[in-house]
Amino acid sequence: MSPAKRDKATADEVSGITPEEKAAVKAWRREVRARKGKLDPAEGENDVLAAIAAMAPTDRAIAERVHQLVKTAAPELVPRTWYGMPAYTKNDKVICFFQNAGKFKARYQTLGFSDKAQLDDGNMWPSSFALTALGPAEEARITALVRQAVG
Repeated sequence: MSPAKRDKATADEVSGITPEEKAAVKAWRREVRARKGKLDPAEGENDVLAAIAAMAPTDRAIAERVHQLVKTAAPELVPRTWYGMPAYTKNDKVICFFQNAGKFKARYQTLGFSDKAQLDDGNMWPSSFALTALGPAEEARITALVRQAVG
């Protein structure tokens, strides 16, 4: 890139950071500051519900159902946002999270599990799952995965 073009380019354009990624980092910083004050679990739940309410209708419908499935399958998990996404923690460590399709302009929602989730199965196993719709089979699988993830 020539010096003249570089002067006109923003730092984000040069680094390749998308506006969505920048927003996620800002949300994460806000979440870290909030955690240092040790939020009441009810506040985390409210943040998750607000994040879900801000989603597009199709994403929101799946996110609401995933939220209920996680809470029912593992009531010991504490809801809070993680990079602006609904997440569920144990001992302040993210176990699983929901990424809506609109957040990063993806074609599907994602249910992801961190390395703290106890999903190990041999030398290789999935740690995230694409969601386009939820039916009884998907709900049963999510419930089983969440239960396994918390041990």
